[in-house]
Amino acid sequence: MLNLFRPATTLMVQYAHYHRDRRNILTHVVGIPLIVMSLGMLLVHPVWSLGDFWFTPAGVIWFLSSLWYVSRGSLLLGLATVMVNGALMWAAYRTPVWVAWLGWPALENQPVWLLGVGVFIVGWAIQFIGHWFEGRKPAFVDDVVGLMIGPMFVVGEVLMAFGFLRRMHHDINRLAGSTR
Repeated sequence: MLNLFRPATTLMVQYAHYHRDRRNILTHVVGIPLIVMSLGMLLVHPVWSLGDFWFTPAGVIWFLSSLWYVSRGSLLLGLATVMVNGALMWAAYRTPVWVAWLGWPALENQPVWLLGVGVFIVGWAIQFIGHWFEGRKPAFVDDVVGLMIGPMFVVGEVLMAFGFLRRMHHDINRLAGSTR
């Protein structure tokens, strides 16, 4: 079902049906940020300028997805997701600096997109290990919107672990079941 305009709680409950095993959730907390960052690395070029402003495909996608996240009805979850995704995009832009700082000479002369491919593969491998624990297919197989919900779900899980989003957490546990 491709309905982008469902509220955050509805989206989170739907996604949670595929993610009740704590090990799967943990793999998503690692794998999804890697995938988001890798997309920034893959889309860091070309760079366009409009007067004094410059932007990239990664920045455009971050901006458009940010509008979507904050319009889902949970301002805290939306803004937190926007900030986390923004930090991951910033890290993607800074990849050549990190590689040099870490002293990885074998990677220093590689294009950012090539490193992005590697990070993308690692992120998805971690995801599929999690779904092996869960014994269920990934949510996006049934609803491609699951690809957008993933980052929001990870941020939501972290916020809920710190006691935020109590009502949403209650609704997820009531409708999708508690984690095991």
